[in-house]
Amino acid sequence: MPYDPRLDELAGLPAQAVLEKKQSRAGRNLPAAIGVGLGLGVLIVSTLLIRKESFVVLVALAVAVAIWELRAALRQAAVRAPLVPPVLGMFATLWAAYEHGPAGLVVAWVLTCLAVVLWRGTGHLDGAGRDVMGGIFVATYPTLLVGFAVLLLAPEDGVGRVFVFLITTVCSDVGGYAAGVLFGRHPMAPSISPKKSWEGFAGSVLLCIVGGSLTVHFFLGHAWWIGIALGIGVAIAATVGDLMESLIKRDLGIKDMSNILPGHGGVMDRLDSLVVVAPIVWAVLTLLAAKPT
Repeated sequence: MPYDPRLDELAGLPAQAVLEKKQSRAGRNLPAAIGVGLGLGVLIVSTLLIRKESFVVLVALAVAVAIWELRAALRQAAVRAPLVPPVLGMFATLWAAYEHGPAGLVVAWVLTCLAVVLWRGTGHLDGAGRDVMGGIFVATYPTLLVGFAVLLLAPEDGVGRVFVFLITTVCSDVGGYAAGVLFGRHPMAPSISPKKSWEGFAGSVLLCIVGGSLTVHFFLGHAWWIGIALGIGVAIAATVGDLMESLIKRDLGIKDMSNILPGHGGVMDRLDSLVVVAPIVWAVLTLLAAKPT
């Protein structure tokens, strides 16, 4: 067996440190991440297959936790965003999106933002502007963006559209992770996310195109080439979403939004790319896949 100098580096470390060293390139506890990911996947697929409305309930519960995480994270920057209006407004916004489409989504979001202003305005005014902006941010990211996933679900073929959305987004994560670990050499944004590389982004684009083309054709019965546009858009949006949250966490001085999900961090750490991808998928499918080919 050839000599590996890395063995000397690991020899004097305790077991936990060796494990962390081996996991450092991946950036996460891979077995835990896979187990939690599979469990979440089964839960999501089950709700979609049993009844569409149950998926909306699941999404609402996840976003409620994400709002709590975001609000707690913002307190690191002395921002005390209101909690009640964003949470109640989130439930109303997702319901309005499902029942009344894009107009319902926008109207409910605007009313939620107004409720944030009125709620915070009843207290002392010290830092009120900062707190109001924090509340509007929490009501927008992720609530408004997740609303586009609900818009995908509402049509008759909504379950298929959500599967396209979820599978293509997972392809972005898997393709970027695998290519980044195996071939990553050129950092994309080292000051924001040191482990994200251009090689990983290329893997993300490639697998998104494959996943998008297959899912658009088999789940929706539309031309495979629509999946190319969808895949490119998803890969770009998912990468932007990851970088956005990395920047937010870096500014707040935290590693993860919480530790609720082993191997993943918080719920918001899993929603970061999904919430940004949802409007892109909705727009592409609305424009290009409105009618069967």
